[in-house]
Amino acid sequence: MIPARRVFERINPKVFEQCFQSWIKSIVETVGAQVIPIDGKTLKGSYDREQEKSALHIVSAWSSQHRLVLGQVKVADKSNEITAIPALLELLDIAGCIITIDAMGTQTAIASQIFNAKADYVLALKGNHPTLHTQVKDWFDQQLQNGFSDITYSYNPYSALQNVA
Repeated sequence: MIPARRVFERINPKVFEQCFQSWIKSIVETVGAQVIPIDGKTLKGSYDREQEKSALHIVSAWSSQHRLVLGQVKVADKSNEITAIPALLELLDIAGCIITIDAMGTQTAIASQIFNAKADYVLALKGNHPTLHTQVKDWFDQQLQNGFSDITYSYNPYSALQNVA
């Protein structure tokens, strides 16, 4: 029996990545990935004290509906998720999907990239963007006072509960 290590040593990483991406694309097209959260995580225990290497930090795209990782990108050393998210988005066919990203990824360039890929997005907004945060908060405060009278919207508080079982 050949050890798994030897099998993986013989796999060309670029060819494997192409095959994996093709497989993921076929799954997304077949079953339809609707909501794709993107988030970064540091892999505990992946640091190497002897070689003074910090822990591995990756950004992942996840199909919530299918419980499937669609792609991952390593965050470059001395960088952050803001540079890794666009690289991850380039790997995915996100047209027609809803991309969710935490406050770290709330960037104009990332929103534009998602929009240009014909996808929608939900971006978190916190105090890391103080001007925008204040503008959005003021807008909602004003609309709440006016009862959203100038805004076309719909709201069904029970629609979210229909999917809970």
